[in-house]
Amino acid sequence: MASITLRNINKAYPNGVMAVRGVSLDIADGEFMILLGPSGCGKSTTLRMIAGLESVTSGDLLIADKRVNDVDPAQRDIAIVFQNYALYPHMTVLDNLSFGLRLRGISADEIERRVTRTSEMLGIQHLIGRKPSQLSGGQRQRVALGRALVREPQAFLLDEPLSNLDATLRAAMRTELIKLHRSLGTTIVHVTHDQVEAMTMGERICIMKDGEIVQVGRPMDVYRNPVNTFVAGFLASPPMNLLSGRLESTGGGRLTALSGKLSLSVPESLGAMFASHSGKPVIIGLRPEDFHLTPLAGQPMSALTVEVITTEVLGPEVILVADAGSEDGRELHIRMPRDFRANPGYRLALHFDMSAIKLFDPVTTRVLGA
Repeated sequence: MASITLRNINKAYPNGVMAVRGVSLDIADGEFMILLGPSGCGKSTTLRMIAGLESVTSGDLLIADKRVNDVDPAQRDIAIVFQNYALYPHMTVLDNLSFGLRLRGISADEIERRVTRTSEMLGIQHLIGRKPSQLSGGQRQRVALGRALVREPQAFLLDEPLSNLDATLRAAMRTELIKLHRSLGTTIVHVTHDQVEAMTMGERICIMKDGEIVQVGRPMDVYRNPVNTFVAGFLASPPMNLLSGRLESTGGGRLTALSGKLSLSVPESLGAMFASHSGKPVIIGLRPEDFHLTPLAGQPMSALTVEVITTEVLGPEVILVADAGSEDGRELHIRMPRDFRANPGYRLALHFDMSAIKLFDPVTTRVLGA
């Protein structure tokens, strides 16, 4: 096992494109770290630099406190699992698992021990004699993971390994990876653009955008306290509702967040935090799950009326898409109970838990009052 440290890492390509800018990140020994972000944000490039498959333009990359910028990938003792599995099509599962070990001169007895242990751990022992073309997508993914596991490296790098799987299998493999990490205790760095993977799998999330780190933290800490509108609007599905508006004083130190017909009374407990922004434009952030059909006892609630546009029945919950008459005309996405039903055009009274409101600066996009 090993810690991984990135100190002001930059990656520039010969055509002048800066893929990664000033990335500094400490990944603890045995930690499950998620690199999350949209396509092109630099997360896979960062992973490939850790693996040694991409050179580092500037900065320091340390594995187990040893600088490895110029260390050959084969000498870094790190295993990587790719999105496309990268299995040898002409080899059986057994040969795919053992090939790398044979190249390294591992004894036959040790190879057998590792392959047997790994295949049993992943439940693929019955597939040992098959070739990749005879396997399902999920089975191929397990073999790809197995090929990494048999090496017993000091860290695993996973580059969107679940993205080719269907939803049911992806959920099952998420669970398997979590169990695997708990069993092995090995450092894992997992690249994904899937917010569900990030929230459910990682001990910490590193969110990237345009080659830079935007926010790092535990999943629920990042979810509850986004540093800017990008994180607020990217993490979770549906994401936080972000409405253009203003913060106005209503006298006596009370503030109201306004957006078109929408008027939300800011609780006194948050008044001091936002007082310096009174009379200024803001972006109002409202999480979908903080709307309620009836007021919550003991919570600062603000009433609003919305017009139903449509409902998305998902089984365990219903997503209400509604018009609240906001300044910019943006629709609200609201989590409702699974038995909720309403026809388009129906006007509905709701209550928002104002202790959960977030306000952002429309110029810097940074959260206010942090």
